Amino acid sequence: MSDCLFCRIISGDIPSKKVYEDEYVYAFYDIDPQAPSHFLVIPKEHIPSAAAITPENSAAVAHCFEAIAKITKDLGIESFRVVSNIGAQAQQSVFHLHFHVLSGRDMTWPPG
Repeated sequence: MSDCLFCRIISGDIPSKKVYEDEYVYAFYDIDPQAPSHFLVIPKEHIPSAAAITPENSAAVAHCFEAIAKITKDLGIESFRVVSNIGAQAQQSVFHLHFHVLSGRDMTWPPG
């Protein structure tokens, strides 16, 4: 989608600090980190949010979590939080499914 920020990052139209990429997933550091290590993992397939996951696109979501496991292992991260905001009230600002991976500090509950 040409008007989607994350689709434009995936295509290279907008620069990012890449953490990982494969055929299905792109991961990059957040430009406004909320933890010492904060990166996003997004499927290359445009899926608006977790509310739009279907049997037809769920493999892309599973691959995101496989990538999270690989990336955190490669970076030596043993403890982390994965967050996905769904909808405006939950503070989703880019309507392309993405997972925030945060680590390097104590996480409180409830968050924020």
